[in-house]
Amino acid sequence: MEKNNLKDQIDDYLRYSQVERGLSDNTINAYRQDLEEFRTFVENEGMASWPTEASDVDAFLARQRDLNKATSSISRLISSMRKFYQWLARQNIQKLNPMLEIDLPKKERRLPTALSQAEMNRLLEQPNTKRKLGIRDRAILETLYATGMRVSELINLELQDLHDNLGLVRVLGKGEKERLIPISPVALDWIKKYENEVRDPLILQVGKSDEHIFLNNRGKKITRQAIWQMIKKYCQMAAITKDVTPHTLRHTFATHLLENGADLRVVQEILGHSDISTTQIYTNLSQKQILNVYQKTHPRL
Repeated sequence: MEKNNLKDQIDDYLRYSQVERGLSDNTINAYRQDLEEFRTFVENEGMASWPTEASDVDAFLARQRDLNKATSSISRLISSMRKFYQWLARQNIQKLNPMLEIDLPKKERRLPTALSQAEMNRLLEQPNTKRKLGIRDRAILETLYATGMRVSELINLELQDLHDNLGLVRVLGKGEKERLIPISPVALDWIKKYENEVRDPLILQVGKSDEHIFLNNRGKKITRQAIWQMIKKYCQMAAITKDVTPHTLRHTFATHLLENGADLRVVQEILGHSDISTTQIYTNLSQKQILNVYQKTHPRL
């Protein structure tokens, strides 16, 4: 089997995954990254075909651990490889499947990073709202913090999804699941300001309409990468040293709600978690707050 055949098989598998299984572009890109890493290892080891021995796969995974890959990344890698080997067997390309002998690593129960209320306020104040870009960025940050939505949900928001009079926004989440969630008057005010002062004039300028709410300076839908870079920049300006990503604002939203007495099931509904155990990880964050208050205020301590 020639080297380029390995690449062709990855391409064929990803085409099948996208067309037959209907997987999203993000999932396909993640699979491609994982399988290309595996292919590079296979070729560097001088193998002409995909390994059939579990010991070879273990050697690859050990190398990933040596590179300090997170447990979650290695779990995703194993999951990608399992599905790929199953496809190879169905296509009669390779029947032996070493992934049957490979176990997922034990899940690390790490608490997600969340910003304090003071840090969140500092972050919100960073965009220069005297400039058009600053108005858009402030509206984005306010929306993420007000709703806890995923960044992928935010970039796909359209004008018709806003229900200003009800204080609600329609969100299309994972698995195309739709939910209506509350949005604060403050966030709505910033979105309205952005629409009137930045977005509408931009649409007129580029001469092409786009229903997405948040646009880049070319009048097209803003990307996840742009929001990631924007948050990194403002965190640096705000002297926030935590590793903050767009998802951190989702964690922050949930943590602040729970710290202020919100019901766990309400938070679950807003976040769009199908399983409440996913939401329960945030209770650990708020329990730390409870313990701090207890230790500071109990007279016998």
